[in-house]
Amino acid sequence: MDLSSKIRNVPDFPKKGIGFKDITTLLKDRAAFRDAVKQLSAPYRGESIDLVVGVESRGFILGAAVAHELGVGFVPLRKPGKLPYTKIRQEYALEYGTDAIEIHEDAIAPGERVLLVDDLLATGGTAKAACDLIEKLGGKIVGLEFLIELSFLNGREKLGSRKVRALIEYDSE
Repeated sequence: MDLSSKIRNVPDFPKKGIGFKDITTLLKDRAAFRDAVKQLSAPYRGESIDLVVGVESRGFILGAAVAHELGVGFVPLRKPGKLPYTKIRQEYALEYGTDAIEIHEDAIAPGERVLLVDDLLATGGTAKAACDLIEKLGGKIVGLEFLIELSFLNGREKLGSRKVRALIEYDSE
């Protein structure tokens, strides 16, 4: 299935000059959503994965579905102030400032094998911060799976030698 045909481009959102890749059109199509989850999961079938970590917010949707497909647990990475228990935090740079994500301090045990799933790899800041948090807790990152990669933003470079894969690639706005 051509998953890229299920993505809606919204010009000038959230600000002028940005072409937002809207995945809600893919998510509402049951065949496309199922195919995307199967494709994101496929490289990890038969591998020893303990947890899938998903980044707020669209990463929750895809990550939880991938965790279900692989029969493993799911851990959310959230924006600051959203998790109720003791947490650790990682800040990262944005083009206009900084942001942060948090994870419960007991969400990942040392040595657990983790698959990171998110909807979009753009500049790589969020994904790198997520990797830093997972590794601070002692998790071993098995791979990073994205529905979409905006390769012209070179986000993959921030992720070093980690295994990174995206189902859909855009090489220009």
